[in-house]
Amino acid sequence: MSQHPVFDPKGMPFRRLGGSGLRVPIFSYGGWLTVGGSVVGDPVKELIKTAFENGINMIDTAEAYAKGNSEVEIGRVLKELNYRRTDLVITTKLFWGLREGPNDGGLSRKHIIEGTKESLERLQVDYVDVIFAHRPDPTIPMEEVVRAFNWVIEKGWAFYWGTSEWSARELEEAYHVADKLGLIGPIAEQCRHNLLYRERPEKEYEPLYRKYQLGTTVFSALAQGLLTGKYNDGVPADSRWATEKEAQFKSHAARLSTPEGQADIAKVKALSEFAEKELGCTVTHLALAWVAANPNTSTVILGASKPEQLIDNLKALEVLPKLTPAVLAQIEEIAQSKPTPVNLYGRYPLDGALPTQL
Repeated sequence: MSQHPVFDPKGMPFRRLGGSGLRVPIFSYGGWLTVGGSVVGDPVKELIKTAFENGINMIDTAEAYAKGNSEVEIGRVLKELNYRRTDLVITTKLFWGLREGPNDGGLSRKHIIEGTKESLERLQVDYVDVIFAHRPDPTIPMEEVVRAFNWVIEKGWAFYWGTSEWSARELEEAYHVADKLGLIGPIAEQCRHNLLYRERPEKEYEPLYRKYQLGTTVFSALAQGLLTGKYNDGVPADSRWATEKEAQFKSHAARLSTPEGQADIAKVKALSEFAEKELGCTVTHLALAWVAANPNTSTVILGASKPEQLIDNLKALEVLPKLTPAVLAQIEEIAQSKPTPVNLYGRYPLDGALPTQL
């Protein structure tokens, strides 16, 4: 076997993933909508190689991405690139499964265990660093879910487990069950978070950050492209919203013509002007840096489809130090998207106990 390439962080900031001891780069790379679908073969290798050579050693995927092909492509590429496994943080997610059987999805003990084994086979690895519950499953008792993920950890197939798009109530129940049984609770929540969508990550989860040291692995930091400015004048024919077949992209495109959609476009245009004039960057860099600046963000998942796009996204690292309290206040004034404060019903706020502004 030839010598493993040496990982060089290249100045990439690293943070703990939630309250765990696992350190992850502030920007990671994800395979949603690209790897195994619109991007296959050598281009996947170039993307992952570019990420690794620019300080990104965390790769996120899921069993459902491209119907398993995302995991297959990532596994093949990592094997070909001969990276040392200890240099990588690999995460995947379970829920939807790849077949239509009654036990081929969800969060039953059966699917969590069988799905994990199949993901490892597709990825060609002995373990993943974090395995996420891709969605909550109200049809399964929470004790079964927590026990199953802990069993996977005890088998050495994953080091930690997390959740994705769970409500605060569901997360609280998982922590309660784990505490009662002396088991490991979720260390991170993979959630949508951007300048236009903030209610859940900044308000609903706020008590969980303080109580459980929950961290987030953020997806859709660019609002699926809206915060790049590419949709300011409509939907380009070669854009994801025009070419992807998923219904969500059709609904995104349709929303642009609504008053709400036009209000978002107006905000993006104003943010673009502010980014260029005040920070010397693009609105893409501003939006990525803004999410990364949140102290509860462990990592921001980048979904680039080309190496040059990935490198450009990393210019957000240069913007991070510029996001002073004064600059953040100016961004808030433009975005007007801050969640409403928790209702204290006239009670005088307690210093450090209840948030008055989220």
